[in-house]
Amino acid sequence: MTHRIPIGLLLATLALAAAPSSADETAEDANAGLRATIARLDHDVFDAFNRCADPAELDRHAGYFDPAVEFYHDTGGVTWSREAMLENTRRYACGNFTREVVPGSLRVYPVPGFGAIAQGGHRFCQAATGTCEGLADFTMVWRLDDGQWRITRVLSYGHRSAAGQ
Repeated sequence: MTHRIPIGLLLATLALAAAPSSADETAEDANAGLRATIARLDHDVFDAFNRCADPAELDRHAGYFDPAVEFYHDTGGVTWSREAMLENTRRYACGNFTREVVPGSLRVYPVPGFGAIAQGGHRFCQAATGTCEGLADFTMVWRLDDGQWRITRVLSYGHRSAAGQ
């Protein structure tokens, strides 16, 4: 014996199954808000980095990092503190190059009870000429603690020439 399901009932059932639940929509809204927050923070931390030849801007840049930040750089090595990271920034970056996120590359993932992970691509431009010759990928772990966002881990890797990309 064959049972036939009316096509209207079948389509309605499939439509309900495929529709996002209100919980899914709420999660998407929260993720959109988190993404916007992290995108703004990424912009702000690197706005200060890009102006770090000014000691006040270097101090502003430092404020985004946890004192015990770990920074892993595939060509420069590892630093284990904010002060060590800032010394490298002072020595090698300030006044020499700027950083910008590759448009459309930023991805943000929530870490419940902690903060967020941000991943993307960034390019580096010579401060003197504005020529953007370097590309790399990044991952940053942001912690939200008592209303304050701080970066606890940074990975900057896959450094390569931007020629032809």
